[in-house]
Amino acid sequence: MLSRPAGSAGGFWLPHQVRTRYFVKVAWAWTFWLLLPFMAVTTYQFAKAKFLYGATKSFLMVLRRLSALLVGTVIWYVCTGLFIYIENLTGTCSTSGQPGQPQRECHRDNGIWSGFDISGHCFLLSYCTLMIVEEVAVLEGLSIDQNSKLHVVINSLFVSLCFLSMIWVFMFLCTAIYFHDFSQKLLGVLIGLSAWYGTYRFWYLKPFSPGLPLPSIPLSSKKYSYSR
Repeated sequence: MLSRPAGSAGGFWLPHQVRTRYFVKVAWAWTFWLLLPFMAVTTYQFAKAKFLYGATKSFLMVLRRLSALLVGTVIWYVCTGLFIYIENLTGTCSTSGQPGQPQRECHRDNGIWSGFDISGHCFLLSYCTLMIVEEVAVLEGLSIDQNSKLHVVINSLFVSLCFLSMIWVFMFLCTAIYFHDFSQKLLGVLIGLSAWYGTYRFWYLKPFSPGLPLPSIPLSSKKYSYSR
């Protein structure tokens, strides 16, 4: 029986190089630039409608919430750097078998570097998807006139984020099936889940933090329901 090439990902319609370069490799950039306007607009409207803040105080609340994107950027940068460091530390080159040979020299000698490669894709895709789910929860408490232009903008951003989440989930499944070994994928997912849990389920509950997208309000109240 012929086996599928590792990069075919089940016959997915885009080549592996395109998927990797323009989607997964820059998954945080796609997530960042879609969440930025969504979080800014919804937080500002929420601050005015729920807390009856003025423009200045609402703007400060927007800055506080947008700092969650800065936190996410730091998590992405530190974790991916750590994954590369671990792979370099544990790897060997197939051309010489010398553990001390640098990875750059290995590639220069047309060798293959083999190390413990924690799945950065599993980490990043799981973390980005969970972050999107957390942030769009603000719509449960947002009140917007159905006929306003702002309603169209927020709906467009919401649909875009949902579509992006579907892409991340599909990419995650492709990675889970065709790339890395089980321990590398499992560790990547666990780190992504830990990053989400440590922020949205622990740190963001504290006073000195970016805060949650949806403060504690009675969701049954029709006054703050989002009309779609």
